[in-house]
Amino acid sequence: MSKRLILFIPFMMLLITTFNIMPATSQQKQGAQLREKALCVFLDISRRYESHFKRKITFVNYMRDRQQAQLYIMMTSQNTGSNGRRYTIVLYGQEKFVGENDTLIYHSRQSDTSEMTRDGLLKKLKLGLMKYVAKTPVAENIEISYKQDNAKPDDVRDRWNHWVFNIDVDTDVDGEESRQNHEIGSSFSADRVTDNWKMSFNINGDYEEDHYQMDSGDILSISKSWGTRALIVKSFGPHWSLGGYASTRSSTYSNIHFATEIAPAIEYNIFPYSESTYREFRLLYKNGFKSVKYREMTIYDKLEEQLWYESLRATFEIKERWGSINFNLSGSHYFHDFSKNHFAIFSSLHFRIFEGLSFNIRARAARIHDQLSLECGEASEQDILLHRKEIATQYDYSFSVGFRYTFGSIFSNIVNPRFGNRRH
Repeated sequence: MSKRLILFIPFMMLLITTFNIMPATSQQKQGAQLREKALCVFLDISRRYESHFKRKITFVNYMRDRQQAQLYIMMTSQNTGSNGRRYTIVLYGQEKFVGENDTLIYHSRQSDTSEMTRDGLLKKLKLGLMKYVAKTPVAENIEISYKQDNAKPDDVRDRWNHWVFNIDVDTDVDGEESRQNHEIGSSFSADRVTDNWKMSFNINGDYEEDHYQMDSGDILSISKSWGTRALIVKSFGPHWSLGGYASTRSSTYSNIHFATEIAPAIEYNIFPYSESTYREFRLLYKNGFKSVKYREMTIYDKLEEQLWYESLRATFEIKERWGSINFNLSGSHYFHDFSKNHFAIFSSLHFRIFEGLSFNIRARAARIHDQLSLECGEASEQDILLHRKEIATQYDYSFSVGFRYTFGSIFSNIVNPRFGNRRH
């Protein structure tokens, strides 16, 4: 091969590569310019869907901070009567889209896989984005197709009449050289939820056995419990509900041989129940009766007793673009002795202070003066360490607080799952 040919081949390869790169580079510049003009959105949704949405919806820019977005997208969900979920996707317009808000609703069924739910939400969100994308230059590259459905509309006939049944059986066996644990639990539930009625019935049981081999001898610890619960609620307009609870219970942990309880209840929601996805302020009042037989004599020298009680619970929840807040306040007492009472408070706050900085706080506290079933006598060290019996206490609490600050690129369009979540 001559020297001229040797020099000519690399020259031609360089020339071909240059011609191939030039159009691509030009297309990349055009694509980058178009990307800069795309709709800027901020996703306030579950992480399980965030990465999938970013992969599949590539005609928008995903912002790291909500204040730099033109569209704020928030998704919440609630359980439905059929054990599915009702997802609410709220789109808040910002900057040039201020005042252009929208709400999308998607229902998943109990039988849907997580992939089916994810794809259904993706399709719903794509449709909701079109009204905003249509006002950006990216709209020139959007094509809309219609999948024709030849099925005729017809009323849905539910042969189960809105009833949903669940049967669960779980067993767990683990151990090591000096310890063995056996646990089995089962439950059956039946639920029916419509706009006017909510009914729920549940039966459950648990058995746990721990065997320890110690130098001082073997220790066998057994914990057993079972119970039934029923709830019936009737809707009365957008704010009121009337219903009641009923239950039976047995527990070695709580020193209860057999207990029955029935409690009529009434609830008022200051906001309409239809807005519960975004906000709710519910006041729930119960007035109930308990009949209890104890396994061992209690600290009040009782083997059985009948008790009347009342309780009130206030629940406030709201989720907005600035963050979310949850507040729950509850109190109860027995009529035979008002000093036998229980008061609890729980609150959580997630607040976005400014770009990249957020503040989080959670707190819970309870004043406990109603442990009527406490077994007489001191608890053994074994019971305390294994947490097999309820121990006397006058309060419990928990508290956590923290800040989070993120900075860097305002865009978050790239999804790379390699090596898992970097936070783990």
